[in-house]
Amino acid sequence: MSWIVGRETNNLNEQQIRIATFETMSENLSDGVIAPLFYFLILGVPGAMAYKMINTLDSMIGYKNDRYIWFGKFAARLDDVANYIPARITAVLMLVVQFKISGISFVFKEGKKHSSPNAGYPEAALAYLLNCQFGGPNYYHGKLVEKPFIGNNNRKIEHEEIKTAHQINYTVSIVFCFLIIGLLVLFKYA
Repeated sequence: MSWIVGRETNNLNEQQIRIATFETMSENLSDGVIAPLFYFLILGVPGAMAYKMINTLDSMIGYKNDRYIWFGKFAARLDDVANYIPARITAVLMLVVQFKISGISFVFKEGKKHSSPNAGYPEAALAYLLNCQFGGPNYYHGKLVEKPFIGNNNRKIEHEEIKTAHQINYTVSIVFCFLIIGLLVLFKYA
């Protein structure tokens, strides 16, 4: 877990581990699948590669660090811009594949609570679909960071629900791939 999340993981309980897992799954659906495919659609292979370089740069140096604050800020802002549309596409697709598009107002209200201008939207979609709550305080680099909660139902998340989150991610990925293929075929013959 410590290799894939920014928060300190040594003292997390089972509930906090599940929350971290689900937050990461929803954010990585956007960053790792939907965004590269989105840039592939509009800019081809160079677009997908450029996006992955931007996203990797943010992962490597996008953290706030006194010594490299300007490098980190630039990488983080560039990543924010690149993920603006894909994050929202991801959130909407998560609702669509679960036939719960009525949650759109919830997603856009709760998604903007996140400190990231993008990560909150897929997280809010998953919180809506699971009827649970993400976010809250966590330790980062030895400091307690008070983050807002996303979602309203502070219930215990069950271990088996990871299958639901996995199914949502898988279905969104497949649907978006077919959508990309359809659009590419349409553009080719238009």
